[in-house]
Amino acid sequence: MRLAVVGGGSTYTPELVEGLARLPLSELVLIDPDAGRLAAVGGLAARMLARAGHPARVLRTSDLDAGVAGAAAVLVQLRVGGQAARHRDETLPLACGCVGQETTGAGGLAKALRTVPVVLDVAERVARHAPDAWIVDFTNPVGIVTRALLDAGHRAVGLCNVAIGVQRRAAALLGAAPGRVRLGHAGLNHLTWVRSVRLDGAEVLPRLLDEHLDEISAAAGLPGAFVRRLGAIPSYYLRYYYDHDRVVAEQRGAPTRAERVAALERDLLASYTDPALDTKPERLSERGGAFYSEAAVQLVGSLLGDRGDVQVVNVRNGGALPFLDAGDVVEVPARITASGPVPLPVPPLEPLYAGLVAHVTAYERLALDAALRGGVDRVAAALLAHPLVGQREPAERLARDLVAADREHLPWAR
Repeated sequence: MRLAVVGGGSTYTPELVEGLARLPLSELVLIDPDAGRLAAVGGLAARMLARAGHPARVLRTSDLDAGVAGAAAVLVQLRVGGQAARHRDETLPLACGCVGQETTGAGGLAKALRTVPVVLDVAERVARHAPDAWIVDFTNPVGIVTRALLDAGHRAVGLCNVAIGVQRRAAALLGAAPGRVRLGHAGLNHLTWVRSVRLDGAEVLPRLLDEHLDEISAAAGLPGAFVRRLGAIPSYYLRYYYDHDRVVAEQRGAPTRAERVAALERDLLASYTDPALDTKPERLSERGGAFYSEAAVQLVGSLLGDRGDVQVVNVRNGGALPFLDAGDVVEVPARITASGPVPLPVPPLEPLYAGLVAHVTAYERLALDAALRGGVDRVAAALLAHPLVGQREPAERLARDLVAADREHLPWAR
């Protein structure tokens, strides 16, 4: 089996490699335009596989076509514009009193505008050189990027590590093996609630909230009393909606996440060049992406092995959330087979949740339209539709500012 990673020079990649050592790979191809990153990351990846006794070869290339040729699966983990673009995503919205975040709100839209055309180009080349390959998208904003891929007819699934992170933390709190715990996870990417936690088939969410409210609320970044009133485990990203003004105040007084990650990445890349290092360094946990490797390995293994197990992925809605269109992309449990993911039925979302999901879905439709067709007016319309912006003046100002800042990445804006 040949597996290709587009964006293989990412500092995330050793996290991924740790899990891939459990797959029957013959070749792992890391694809990246940055030769220095490829050398550092690829060298560590090879040493990690050797330490695990895995026979796979690690190949490094900047040639996308050659790298994906013959692959059974292609993982996409791009960051168009790097941490510098992320820094803009996290700061420009603050000037308008809006949350600065790289996957949601105005920053998430800016990232979608830069990213969707690039990922679609990657997918077209995968279709030419590896027509049977599955594309697994880990690139944010996952929901919008996944819909772009599916609308263009590609064999694609969106993947996020939030659900597996919640599941693993719940299992640890329950003192149970992860395989015994199943979540009632529903919503959109980075906009989800866990309304059920089952241990060996028995509902235990009330028990978790009673016995571990402090840990659960801390992970969500929200007050415990509020989480108890919800009666559900909210995604960490919901704090940007539920505590918007508080988060804006915090962000205005602190370095951006992009600045912190850029410094961390320099240290990580330097450590990766150490020929004695053959394990994932401890500091990589500060980078984020916990359990990404496990989620990716499970998904790729099930797509290629036709396992029919249940995993949380980003997939066409079908009828899972009946108040959305069938073609919208949702993040729900799905049965994974060689034919692709099939979403499972979801208990009806309460109005408190369904209203926000419908609102953000409308934004995502407009965001994808702006990413595909361009135009400041389309960008402004998407921002006006987003609940984290939603006002005429900020939407119009941010549309102009974001497009101007990212002009080099937006051919239609040059």
